[in-house]
Amino acid sequence: MWNPSNNAVRVSENDMSRSKFIRDFVQNEKIQILNTLIPTNTTPKLIFQFWDEEDIPKDVQECIETWRHFKSSGIEHFLFNKDTARKFIAYNLGNDYVKAFDRCYHPAMKSDYFRLCFIYSRGGFYVDVDDVYSGCDIEKLFTNQGVSLQPLCFDANTSAMVNPDKFVADGECSEHWIFYFNNNPIIAPPRNPIIEYALARSTHLILECDEDKLPEIQSTTGPGNMSASVVAYLSDLRVFKQAQCLSVLSNWTTYGQTIWGLSYRNDKRNWRLSNRKKYTPI
Repeated sequence: MWNPSNNAVRVSENDMSRSKFIRDFVQNEKIQILNTLIPTNTTPKLIFQFWDEEDIPKDVQECIETWRHFKSSGIEHFLFNKDTARKFIAYNLGNDYVKAFDRCYHPAMKSDYFRLCFIYSRGGFYVDVDDVYSGCDIEKLFTNQGVSLQPLCFDANTSAMVNPDKFVADGECSEHWIFYFNNNPIIAPPRNPIIEYALARSTHLILECDEDKLPEIQSTTGPGNMSASVVAYLSDLRVFKQAQCLSVLSNWTTYGQTIWGLSYRNDKRNWRLSNRKKYTPI
């Protein structure tokens, strides 16, 4: 397994330096070219999703159905729940990973962790169940043989997201903007080093935490974990010459749109309402 240098860890684990690194990367095409090398693996044509329980709300099911029709074009679709995900992890990764999965105290956290397990083991295309297909041809997304991620930018001053058309423009910045990478979607071949490190980092944070403490979801398994892992990898890329690449999906909304009005967002199934709180199924 690739391990980051001390400097890469320092940059990736500091909120300000991580945000600045991501800003420089997504705004500068020359940097993106310099920091990507020839890929070696291919991404399998499969889409997978996760919903904790077998009983899926009707409005969520409608979102999922928009991704199923690709079966006719040779793209497999898999939907996992907490039981089938756990079995997958046990078979492909082993006891430590099952233990970490079991300690994920919220369905969203289990989803975060499982997507890393699956992508690392098998590769493929993960998309949240609250996204609907937008209509743009997704076939070409499988040709990006490195990891493909969506960049995001949050304005802490207005508590609102910044439009990608604005924050990817070279030189656009504000002291209040926080740049990061989302963990939805994730498209990658198996054994990708960024995904491997994201899984290892998340596993370590979960298992090192006291069982009676509930770690913050975003930074442990969510976009914060993904962002730290990307920055650690890219910080060291010129040194270690890993033969992988990162594709920036600043136009993700042409492929998938998040539906914010789903019913589950109004109760404890919404991780934002349950962060660091004990969760019991509804």
